[in-house]
Amino acid sequence: MPLLTDPLPLPCGALLPNRIAKSAMSEDLAGPGHMPGSALNTLYGRWADSGAGLLISGNVMVDAKHIGEHHNVVFEGMTSGVPDALKAWAEAGQRAGAHFWPQINHPGRQTPLPRVPVAPSAVPLQLPGKLFATPRALESNEIEDIVGRYGRAAAISKEAGFSGVQIHGAHGYLVSQFLSPLSNQRDDAWGGDAERRRRFVIAVVRAMRAEVGPAFPIGVKLNSADFQRGGFTEEESMQVVCALESEGVDLLEISGGTYEKPAVTGAIREMRASTLAREAYFLEYARTVREKTTMPLLLTGGFRTRSGMVAALAGERGCVDMIGLARPMALEPELPRGLLDGSILESRVQPKTTGIRALDGLIEISWYTYQLHRIAHGQDPDPGVWPWTVLLRMGWNMYGPRSAR
Repeated sequence: MPLLTDPLPLPCGALLPNRIAKSAMSEDLAGPGHMPGSALNTLYGRWADSGAGLLISGNVMVDAKHIGEHHNVVFEGMTSGVPDALKAWAEAGQRAGAHFWPQINHPGRQTPLPRVPVAPSAVPLQLPGKLFATPRALESNEIEDIVGRYGRAAAISKEAGFSGVQIHGAHGYLVSQFLSPLSNQRDDAWGGDAERRRRFVIAVVRAMRAEVGPAFPIGVKLNSADFQRGGFTEEESMQVVCALESEGVDLLEISGGTYEKPAVTGAIREMRASTLAREAYFLEYARTVREKTTMPLLLTGGFRTRSGMVAALAGERGCVDMIGLARPMALEPELPRGLLDGSILESRVQPKTTGIRALDGLIEISWYTYQLHRIAHGQDPDPGVWPWTVLLRMGWNMYGPRSAR
């Protein structure tokens, strides 16, 4: 029965030093040219010192024309060599022995205005407001170009000194869009049935592996389901899991939901009390996955107590290999060290509510992103800051002049 402190060997031969991972949160902190700078180095340097065995970055995009947030890091081009800024970021995140993997992504139809997004099919997001335009369906040659971009992003990651990569295949981004029959209504080699819908993610894995070789870790973050009628189901998700194992994926992170149905924000409050009592939102799905694969599993979402993490790794409910922490690491950046040595038994994270249910998801995202920005600028998190104040500040930071950030 594994302990939090036990190393985790990956199929490629790499060894993660313990069973705690800092899972991805979008930082929106890139500097000019969509390159990391001192803010991201400071943030990941502090997390590197936390004791976590693995750090996974927020969105790193493969195309500067299609980004999810205004200040995402982008890995593309770089034909004249990897910039020193990327090498410095990779070094900062590994300075205490942790692994550091960039999360490689393309937003697809979740590219905000004024850009015209691209997607498997011209199916718009079903969201209020006018933040996202109806996407244009990708041509086959464009899909192949994007697959190549993922491969080149993996090669850039390795050359920069990162210790692995993760493909973002969840939360309604492009990989997830190809997998879902709601957003992928093609009837060609890239869609039409479950096998063809998963061709894109398999092609991405193969493109990356061809660039980095067999000994470099490749992970995938995958939805258990997108929780929409007629969408990506748990049954199809299991088929994808088995296909990913056959491709030699080294670590599968389990998540769920999309922008339209955000399972890990407001909608999670609708889950059964028995599920919440087990802390992890997708633990039952993880148990089912474990019956079908020996691929190492990382479970993120809901963990708050050391006892809940230990139970997920071992004992009666043991079914995962690694525990992912996201929001707790924004509020308590040194949390893993305390969990590992037993001096901390529970995270101080609590839901942030406004009394307006429709805004609570946005408030939570803004509040925790604000904490990331404080850490990135050499400050401690501020757990007492009023959520409405944070929402206004984050709006200015995202859309105001860059010099004001």
